[in-house]
Amino acid sequence: MKIVVALSALLFAFFVFATGCSSTDSGQVKTGCGGVFNIDQINIQDYGQVATELTGKLLASGALDRVASPPAVIAIGRIINNTDQQIAIDLLIKKICVLMLDSGKALTITTRDFGGISKDPLAKGFGDENTCKNNTQVTRNPDFTLSGKIIQLVVKADNTSRSIFSFQLSLTDSKTGLAVWEGEKEITKQGHARPEASVSK
Repeated sequence: MKIVVALSALLFAFFVFATGCSSTDSGQVKTGCGGVFNIDQINIQDYGQVATELTGKLLASGALDRVASPPAVIAIGRIINNTDQQIAIDLLIKKICVLMLDSGKALTITTRDFGGISKDPLAKGFGDENTCKNNTQVTRNPDFTLSGKIIQLVVKADNTSRSIFSFQLSLTDSKTGLAVWEGEKEITKQGHARPEASVSK
């Protein structure tokens, strides 16, 4: 009988703990004790959400369809991190590239990157070799370049803190240097920091 009572109490405590902690879309984690921990870090779900929404807007805009020889060829430029966090920019770019390739509307260049560094040196070597043999440029120049910036705005009031991360992308025509598409997606993280417990001396 004691074992049954103890087991029931343990299950009840676990249920209270599990339901007492919940997360919100704004990046808060609420606890059963009334405290809210501020989670101001961009997570894997955020990268997926940003990539999906921005790429979807780009594909829907029709900008990639206005090329002489589809699919459009895109060179990935620099994405600047203007936040106080370590942003996984490579992860964000990879998700965007996967979505664009899966759409069939765009190809990305891996033999040239921002700063002249090749993502795929082996492919670059074969391209250079074919260019030398044929005495003509084999690789296709990009139709567009994709660049961007990530900006963070922090707003504080009393013990409440809110961080707004703005993910901005620009698609530029490589021939004219004019932007043909601009996209922005905001991610908000907010919460209340639990006050430190006072210690009486």
